[in-house]
Amino acid sequence: MDSTELYRKVLLSISGNTLVEKLSLKYGKKLASKFISGDTLAEALAEIENLNSKGIMVTLDHLGEGIKQLSEATGYKEEYIRLIDGIAERGVNSNVSLKPTQMGLALDPEACYSNIRAVVSQAKKHNNFVRIDMEDTPFTQATIDIVLRLHAEGLTNVGTVIQAYLFRTEEDVKQLIDAKVKLRLVKGAYKEPGTVAYQQMSEVINNYKKIIRMHLDKGVYTAIASHDDRVIEWVKDYAAKHSISKDAFEFQMLYGLRMNDQEQLARDGYRIRCYMPYGTMWYPYYTRRLAEKPANLWMVVKNMFK
Repeated sequence: MDSTELYRKVLLSISGNTLVEKLSLKYGKKLASKFISGDTLAEALAEIENLNSKGIMVTLDHLGEGIKQLSEATGYKEEYIRLIDGIAERGVNSNVSLKPTQMGLALDPEACYSNIRAVVSQAKKHNNFVRIDMEDTPFTQATIDIVLRLHAEGLTNVGTVIQAYLFRTEEDVKQLIDAKVKLRLVKGAYKEPGTVAYQQMSEVINNYKKIIRMHLDKGVYTAIASHDDRVIEWVKDYAAKHSISKDAFEFQMLYGLRMNDQEQLARDGYRIRCYMPYGTMWYPYYTRRLAEKPANLWMVVKNMFK
């Protein structure tokens, strides 16, 4: 296990501690705001306009996951319908992402499906697209099943996320490409055991490149979500060597990280999309961002003393 992977595992373990969470919720909001566009939809829509003006597309995410009561899922569903309508009314270039546990997957799978279906149906009315985020492995198959079921109903304006660190990923990609499901390809940000996921970063990156190639070689539109220069430069080189158009894929990065690089990619003619969350339920998202690499934590620590 390399030092970066050890760091990630330790920080994810610490962040699950109740005391750490309480202290973070009390003192960390200002620091977390770097990664979050605001508490309200109005703030988020204004920031989307700002990013669009720089050539950056957006995926808008309303923060929330792991709900404890199904009534919370109804509230999230209604907020997503409002934000889809808001995107259309504002005329901004943004699709949306949601988490299945936010919609009730852990509590009532059928209710969850109904909630997600309502959001996807509303998005279809506005010719918009919904990405169902991939959470940790207890929900992997259920998430894929939701997407395939929606496609079978004719709601094809929905896709999901595939995580390169899982052993099952290559077969999932084959199935979902055949089903014409649009995918966001990521390394993976949850703490997973060695029984289901690669533990060495070199193995994760190799598998990541493999599933990117599977898309590009088949002419399937490819969404590559990474801040890793090794991956980004490899994609650029691979596309150039194989005469793959810059319109055939997009890079995706997170709001608050490498914003100058995102603007540069847009100026260089690449399609770039910023994953931009808003809302008050920021702690789980924030801790995963810090766990991705030590540089993110160091950036926050420096800001504490400014």
